[in-house]
Amino acid sequence: MKFSTRIDTDLPAEKLFEAIGDFDALERMLIGRGASVSRIDPSQEPGITMGWNVGFDWRGRRRDLRLAVTRFDRPEQVTMAGRSNALDLLVNATVVALSRVKSRLIFETEIKPRNMKARLMLQTAKLGKGQMDRRFQRRVEEFVNQMRGDHG
Repeated sequence: MKFSTRIDTDLPAEKLFEAIGDFDALERMLIGRGASVSRIDPSQEPGITMGWNVGFDWRGRRRDLRLAVTRFDRPEQVTMAGRSNALDLLVNATVVALSRVKSRLIFETEIKPRNMKARLMLQTAKLGKGQMDRRFQRRVEEFVNQMRGDHG
């Protein structure tokens, strides 16, 4: 299942990339939403050596996800790959300069099942895809606004 959205901002591309590539702020945001987050790499510099174990509750059950940065091309692209027992996850964020002071974030997520139970879950979820698309758009907008707030 794929989700994708575009968000236009009044930030220069470099500033927008700096905001979405601020993994410390991302960790704080996830923790603030109730997730447990632990770094699995020693790197303090953003890049492809970064990774996390993320635990969260979803639909009444504990879920664990291993997430790693697989591409970090400043100032335009960040890609992360995640894996849980049931799902593979790919997150791609691309920053496009629209002018010197405006930029666009293209945010794409792809979720693939790793077993039959997950396949059935995603099949059922597709029935509400329109509502999920709207929620995805809203959540990405919230994410960008929160990350921007950390970078004023």
